[in-house]
Amino acid sequence: MVTHERWLAIRSSLEKVHKEFAGMVAAADPGRMATAHWNAADTAAHVTAIAAMYTALLHDGLADDAFPEVGDAWRASTVDTVHHFNAATLRVYRERRVPYVLDRLDAEVGELLRASADVDFTSTRPWLGDSRVPVAGLLAHLMNELHIHGWDVARANRLPWTIDPADAAHFPEAFLTGVIGNGYGHLVDGGGPPSERRITVQFRSRHTTTTTFALHRGVVSVERPRADDDVRLTFDPTTLNLMLFGRISHARAALTRRVRVSGPRPWLLPRFMKTVRLPSGQGQAT
Repeated sequence: MVTHERWLAIRSSLEKVHKEFAGMVAAADPGRMATAHWNAADTAAHVTAIAAMYTALLHDGLADDAFPEVGDAWRASTVDTVHHFNAATLRVYRERRVPYVLDRLDAEVGELLRASADVDFTSTRPWLGDSRVPVAGLLAHLMNELHIHGWDVARANRLPWTIDPADAAHFPEAFLTGVIGNGYGHLVDGGGPPSERRITVQFRSRHTTTTTFALHRGVVSVERPRADDDVRLTFDPTTLNLMLFGRISHARAALTRRVRVSGPRPWLLPRFMKTVRLPSGQGQAT
């Protein structure tokens, strides 16, 4: 569970990272392609649209209250089809003038921080694919959007971009654990046939609480770590997030020793990751 101390750290990190993102995007060429499908202006618009949806959620609305036309895509999304939702959102939110986009991003993040100040950060809101995410997880997810898409824009424009591992740690700690622990709906549907073999994977980092995710017959749950967990995944949060979203390869993460796999049955990790997966294509970081 996210502690009050972690919650305050998430809020502080989001305020800092969104300003870093805005400053970097303002210095970029708005027309230069940042991913296979989005230029820098598109990328900034995508992140801003997500922030607007989360503001609606914080006010006890639905995410699609911000852009009603995307409601069906929002509710139907899985990790494998989220690109349809992203494309629908960008068709609706058409602003691409970077100063205006960044002004709205600043306003939305400011309102998120203001509106969430007095909210129970463990309370949940509806998210993609009929899942439920704690308020702390929403803010952590938005920060990860800024991190991942900031990486895209910065690399394309040869601009500096640093992701602090302490900030990156909020994503696995508050979002991943939060969505798995509170109901992920049909978000990971389509991950292959359910395995009768129960698989437990322990996630370990000096920046996070050690947590075990268990997969059994297609159902994922959060458990207390045990000495006999099948796999131990020891990670640097920055590297893990970039790897999970396809920005760096598994081989690179392993060769740098920033993601290490051990435990009594490490060969079970690929089977686990076929179900417990995230959008890995660039332009699909949601």
